[in-house]
Amino acid sequence: MNKRIIIYILGWVLIVEGAAMQACTVTSLIYREHEGMYFLLTGLCCAVLGVLAVKVKKPKNMVLYQKAGFAATALSWILLALVGALPFFLSGEIPNYINAFFEATSGFTTTGASILTNVEGLSHGMLMWRSLMNWLGGMGVIVFLLALIPKLGGQQNIFLMKAESPGPIIGKAVPKMRDYAALLYGIYIGLTLTEIILLLCGGMGFFDAVNASFATAGTGGFGVHNNNIAAYNTHYFQTVIAIFMLLFGTNFSFYILLIARKFKLAFRMEELWFYYGIVALSTIVIGINILSIYPANEAFHQSFFYVSSIITTTGFGIGDVNHWPQLSKGIILVITFLGAMAGSTGGGFKVSRMIILAKEVKKEFSLLIHPRNIRTIKMDGKAIDHNVTRNTSVFLVVYLAVFLGSFLLVSIEGKDMVTTFTAVAANLNNTGPGLGAVGPVGNYYDMSILSKFVLIFDMIAGRLELFPILLLITPSAWKKS
Repeated sequence: MNKRIIIYILGWVLIVEGAAMQACTVTSLIYREHEGMYFLLTGLCCAVLGVLAVKVKKPKNMVLYQKAGFAATALSWILLALVGALPFFLSGEIPNYINAFFEATSGFTTTGASILTNVEGLSHGMLMWRSLMNWLGGMGVIVFLLALIPKLGGQQNIFLMKAESPGPIIGKAVPKMRDYAALLYGIYIGLTLTEIILLLCGGMGFFDAVNASFATAGTGGFGVHNNNIAAYNTHYFQTVIAIFMLLFGTNFSFYILLIARKFKLAFRMEELWFYYGIVALSTIVIGINILSIYPANEAFHQSFFYVSSIITTTGFGIGDVNHWPQLSKGIILVITFLGAMAGSTGGGFKVSRMIILAKEVKKEFSLLIHPRNIRTIKMDGKAIDHNVTRNTSVFLVVYLAVFLGSFLLVSIEGKDMVTTFTAVAANLNNTGPGLGAVGPVGNYYDMSILSKFVLIFDMIAGRLELFPILLLITPSAWKKS
């Protein structure tokens, strides 16, 4: 394994994180808060350590293969959270480092699970840091590095992109990896700015508009108010946020095809139709189901917002769903597992994987009836490589194993079944809020240290699609081959 290039990448990660913190330093200066000094000092330390790692350990061989690429990505995300927790801890706003580490991990992995009981008690700089972590984690820091550093844009380094990008299929729309990463970030920034402008046009304050848009873009769900998005109690704000949650949960390849004016290919994407079809059907069913609680207009508004929030794994809330009928809560739980589209900023199992598995099942049933037939699984009119179907099946097995193992470990704490089950589901799928004590109006503050570490592992594993973090803890991966 090329350990020098791993250290080189980690150095750049520290530099980027340290630079990002200075946005929070400026925020603190604007609001005349002393917490800015913690971002400034932590950022300077990151810069010094990062430069040392980049210059002293600069590798001669810049080629990165899959094993090292996965390890570098997993270590980068752990490092991001460990360092990202320092401003919370050093300032005393989250005095327990484990809680600060949980909050930072949740932020960068765009999970949105929080240990905070009083969000509004944080300084403006800390609130901005939470939202900025969501935004950076949404598209990915490694993708940013690929766009930024020429030497990391080599063809071999698709393994970095593959380790960080969600979904079973990685396809490049442009020849060079660096150009592809830059294009992704260009679309990401464009959508974020559009949402900020629309929220400002509706009368939302600048600070709130930026934070809400950052958290929406990363599908992270960190709010700046105790009652989350319910604080913006107009349908305009909530509807804009709901629409943009769906847009950020859409495969970015769709936008790339639209930019390239390949409209037929864009709208032939099966996953796109399934994704929005699930959203429409879920919204209608839940809307009808909760008509006994809300007036018709409010029922469908609440339904659309929560379906958008949960299927994209954003985790924004505008009320307590614990009092909803069982059918509605059941649908919410199902789409928690389902997740957004591949190649989006959303988490979960991914719609594309469900389509592939459904087609695989259909193929097996067909072979039972006609054993001699030769059937090929297709997606968007193209045959799917056998490795993709195999990897999807393996992913399902590993996913279930991680979920069950996490569930048993969290069960040791002794909380009720609904809280335990949905806490693991929400963190592994990067959704954030579950049901019961960890519902939209609850938090993870009272979870035990063991449970918090299990859920931290689940958040990172879910964001990196399991394999990079599992490879990291496999001893044989670090042996010389």
